[in-house]
Amino acid sequence: MPDTIKRSRTDTFEHTIAGLLTKRADLFNEAERIRDRLAAIKNDVDAIDRVLGTLGYTGNLDAEMPRQRRQAIFGPGELTRAILDVLRDANEPMGSRDVARLRDKTRPSRIKPLGPQVAERVVALTLADPPSETTHWTAQAMAQASGISASAVRRIWKAHGLQPHRMRQFKLSNDPKFTEKLRDVVGLYVNPPAHAIVLSLDEKSQIQALDRTQPGLPMKKGRLGTMTHDYKRNGTTTLFAALNVLDGTVIGQNMQRHRHQEFIRFLNAINAQVPAGKAVHVILDNYAAHKHPKVMQWLMRNQRFTFHFTPTSCSWLNAVEGFFAKLAKRILKRGVFVSVVDLQAAINRFLKEHNGEPKPFSWTADPDAIIAAVKRGHQALDSVH
Repeated sequence: MPDTIKRSRTDTFEHTIAGLLTKRADLFNEAERIRDRLAAIKNDVDAIDRVLGTLGYTGNLDAEMPRQRRQAIFGPGELTRAILDVLRDANEPMGSRDVARLRDKTRPSRIKPLGPQVAERVVALTLADPPSETTHWTAQAMAQASGISASAVRRIWKAHGLQPHRMRQFKLSNDPKFTEKLRDVVGLYVNPPAHAIVLSLDEKSQIQALDRTQPGLPMKKGRLGTMTHDYKRNGTTTLFAALNVLDGTVIGQNMQRHRHQEFIRFLNAINAQVPAGKAVHVILDNYAAHKHPKVMQWLMRNQRFTFHFTPTSCSWLNAVEGFFAKLAKRILKRGVFVSVVDLQAAINRFLKEHNGEPKPFSWTADPDAIIAAVKRGHQALDSVH
């Protein structure tokens, strides 16, 4: 048994020695090939020098064409310290290839960086009007005006938070009773009166029954659904809707027009559906039909109804607008309707589906923050003019 173990170890050593000798021979052969290649390159350089002399070139070749030298990326000991810093801060084990990438990460860019004066000039030009008959700067136009590349312009814009291609829309209310009306409406949302119903009411007018000129293709893997850009208009309808803030249900009715006569008819429908004996607080905008004298007369005859008007230019304060947005996105935008009756039937089905799983409306915005924002907006407008 000991002889067998000794013979096995001897065979292992001999195999290892044979492998090392083979590897040593391969390295020597590789060195010979490199030496031969260097000699060939030297001969080529000497030949080029002789041709240049034959052509009468008398300049200093070493000065004109200095040999490339490897750039020192790390100073003495810096590479070791950099590797240790990376390994110390690493969140996971790093292999030799990850450590080898340190050299590429610390390699300086071949493109000379732009000075701060260039960035300041680009920012100043961006904040000013463009010289031509255009409304805003583009990257190409700025690159031509500043003498740098369009990609450099985009980097400067990104660093300074500039987006000249974008525009935000706004509308400030000029209602002198803005604060009072805002607090009144928000108070109904946050703390509704006891034994009362709060309804957010509005109408979505001129809903078009649009049919496409050609049938679209359904969506499939790798292809979007299709729809023709043109359409055939088959008439319009108006949806009167009242959102119950407490439980999220919607009372809706389609009508052909949206005058005060139709508004009174819708109020009568609400009066018939709301349980008797409950006060009804209605939040609505400043549309002329809502303030018509005959509407005011109806309000006097129905004492349990109280109107709360939103400030002017503040339709976003009316909760039912969220329901209209959902209706437009889910039904109207991609819907195909061959007639007004088809459109009204689709709207009624959506109302039934919505009321099957209603969600109470929840107001979260701080009214003081809204009032402060409106004041800042008016101050900014006053400073411009």
